[in-house]
Amino acid sequence: MISIRRAEDRGRTRFGWLDSWHTFAFARGFPTGDGPDIRGFRGLRVINDDIVATASGFDTHPHDNMEIISYVVDGELLHKDSMGTAEIIGEGEFQLTSAGSGITHSEHNPSQDKPVRLIQIWIHPAERNTTPRYELLGEGFGRKSPGKLRLAASPDGAGGSMTLGADARIWVGTIGAGQTDTVEIDAGRHAFVQVVRGEVTAAGERLSEGDGAAIDDVGKIEIVAESDAEVLVFDLA
Repeated sequence: MISIRRAEDRGRTRFGWLDSWHTFAFARGFPTGDGPDIRGFRGLRVINDDIVATASGFDTHPHDNMEIISYVVDGELLHKDSMGTAEIIGEGEFQLTSAGSGITHSEHNPSQDKPVRLIQIWIHPAERNTTPRYELLGEGFGRKSPGKLRLAASPDGAGGSMTLGADARIWVGTIGAGQTDTVEIDAGRHAFVQVVRGEVTAAGERLSEGDGAAIDDVGKIEIVAESDAEVLVFDLA
């Protein structure tokens, strides 16, 4: 079974320095249409596609008991938090904040002349009130192996991926037109595909930039790039 949320059916928050599209309900941005539940899919709670204007961003604010992942698509993102982290995340790179018992953080666009586009992801944790922690997956990770989906996050940090405090895995990759790659999904688990750029066919359905698809009862997800594309694939309990 597959349920699709088309890009144009996402919720939206737009003001001043921020233009944000919400695959699932977030703040006052509520999706429409017949796609997956607006409250999330399995443990996946938020996929926000944010464009942040120059020299602007999210000022210091609190989080707890959520796995928060930011993937930078274009530009740079300056992350600071109450754990003492101060780091710039570049294109194709991820940062993970496991908020646990509670943190504060800020995320800003440090550039004076270029917006930053990021995908922000929230996943419900397996345990509550754990010790907060931070990880960076740098060196342009998501762009380093064209034509191949790479494991960016997993519960056990497999293959050098970030260690999620949740029963979930995140795959990312850039795939050239005509190329194909596959993610194996174990029996009884579920998948979500989010198209960051371009067009793909996933589980037999054509998906364009901004589209998301919740998929049940499949043993694998085959991604076929109809154009040069960039995708995120989530493996969920």
